[in-house]
Order: sequence, then C-alpha cells, then structure tokens
Amino acid sequence: MELNTLNNNWGEALAVPTNFSRDHFLGSATAPIVLLEYGDYECPDCGRAYPLLEELRTTLGDQLVFVFRHFPQYAVHTHASMAAQAAQAAGAQGKFWEMHNLLHRNQRNLETPDLTHYALQIGLEIYKFESALDGGAFAKRVEEDFSGGQRSGVRGTPTLFINDRRYHGAVELEALKAALLNAPKRVG
Repeated sequence: MELNTLNNNWGEALAVPTNFSRDHFLGSATAPIVLLEYGDYECPDCGRAYPLLEELRTTLGDQLVFVFRHFPQYAVHTHASMAAQAAQAAGAQGKFWEMHNLLHRNQRNLETPDLTHYALQIGLEIYKFESALDGGAFAKRVEEDFSGGQRSGVRGTPTLFINDRRYHGAVELEALKAALLNAPKRVG
C-alpha cells in the first residue's frame, strides 16, 4: 500500500480520548498503537470485522492495545442496546471480554433468554446479571459511549480510531495492518 493512500485514511480526532481507567481494553495501556472500535453487537459488519481485529491483536501482540466502545444502532438493531448492557453487566463481574466474544459469535441470538444463557455459560452470578439488565443498571454507560461516538462523528459501525485518529480505510486485514503500522504517533 502506498504512503499516499495511508495518509488519506486519517480523519478527525476522537472527541472522547481513550481512558484506560474507564474503557474496556485488551493489551498494555502503554502499547504504541491504540485501536479503538465503536461497535454494535448486532451489526453484520462488526461481525465480519471481529475475526480481523482478533487476528490483528494476535499478530501485533505487545505493539497494540484494543479498546471497545458501544455504539448500538437503535433504529436498525433492536437488540444491540441490551446486548451492550449485557457486556457491561458481565464486565461488572470481571467477564466483559468473555461476553463480548460470545455476543459477536452469536449475533443472531440476542434475545434476553440468549443473554442469560451466555451469562451462565461464562460463569456469571446470574441473579446479579439479571438484576442489572432488568434494572437498566448499565443503560447510562452504553448511552455515554454512544454519545461520545456521535461527538466523534461516528454514524455507523464498525468505526475505528487508531491512536485517537479516525481511520477511513478499508476494514480488511492487510489495509488495517498497514494503517496500524504506519499510524500517526500516539499522543499521551
């Protein structure tokens, strides 16, 4: 990939900078490359991007930290918000990524009984999980992610930011890998 093409892939800055005390992340907070995804668990494009992002995490190892924020597309994905809340409820029990992975792998099965089944599958304390979902305990957190995404110009999913700059290139393995390795330097 030519450098000119890479330079054209960068857009606006992330309005809500990565915050490792709040955001869900995999990898070292000091990694030189931060890949942040605004995603929707019911979005087919996010489902197609999921294995690519997993492969990039494996390939780049310690060079990359992956961050996920919720951007449920309420109008077209009726289960996305509840799925995001389920991920947050799992996170409250230390199992965000386990739920994140199950939700991506089961995008067509996101009804409340499915979410409960996934919670049991990953060993969550089920009464806490169900109570959090029933009471909307994490609805505000999901809405905060969504609002931050809107302020960053996110309109659809997946939307990716690399080192807090919007990536406008193809969501394909080689294009993303090249963009990650040639990203503008991380600030902060």
